[in-house]
Amino acid sequence: MLGVIGGSGFYSFFGSDARAVSLDTPYGPPSAPITVGAVGGHEVAFLPRHGVDHEFSPHSVPYRANMWALRALGVRRVFGPCAVGSLDPELGPGAIVVPDQLVDRTSGRADTYFDSGGIHVDFADPYCPSLRDAVTGLPDVVAGGAMVVIQGPRFSTRAESQWFAAQGFRLVNMTGYPEAVLARELEMCYAAIALVTDLDAGIDAGQGVRAVDVFAEFQRNLVPFKKLVHEAIDAVDAERTCTHCLPHHGVKLPIELP
Repeated sequence: MLGVIGGSGFYSFFGSDARAVSLDTPYGPPSAPITVGAVGGHEVAFLPRHGVDHEFSPHSVPYRANMWALRALGVRRVFGPCAVGSLDPELGPGAIVVPDQLVDRTSGRADTYFDSGGIHVDFADPYCPSLRDAVTGLPDVVAGGAMVVIQGPRFSTRAESQWFAAQGFRLVNMTGYPEAVLARELEMCYAAIALVTDLDAGIDAGQGVRAVDVFAEFQRNLVPFKKLVHEAIDAVDAERTCTHCLPHHGVKLPIELP
């Protein structure tokens, strides 16, 4: 089973024929019931990251419950569509980018399942190469770039934005961490698909980023964005062959994965 975690404005994925599954986890309930449907030859589980009515801000999303619930349902490969700001003037609103690196600037988020035991997790390359290839092979998709994840819910100051850009980061986002590392701990393939909604505050000399504008831009692009996610799913192989996202080979874990 494949998984899709919808970001801001991306609250549904299937029609009325999908089935809803409510799961509890050791970390509480996920953001919303998971809906399961078919995309081509794949069974797909969809979960809105922020809840069906955007109940959760980026710093309060129940990330551990979300990823645990997906794996418990049988998901082993996950696409994470998300809204991002651009730190690159050449990437304007509407661009689709598949990042290859992540920089964590969050604080205080529960970001591991291993609260006991001496466990370390390979995360040098945080995204699944197989899933990235499925998306970057589609027309007009931009491959590569580092996505810096900030704590939120506030947007960056101009100085922070300029600092991020000066480091060579390409995108800024609020939800990409710890989602990606939790997927790796659960040995699930994961790739982000980023929709640019704005030029970040340090790149655009205007009034700065406003939430209402971000949501409006996402809505303008939602139909083609969902179509692209469908096409990415169609491009995924029927069988999972990736070994990049299996960091626990030969390691005795302190918990049993679902």
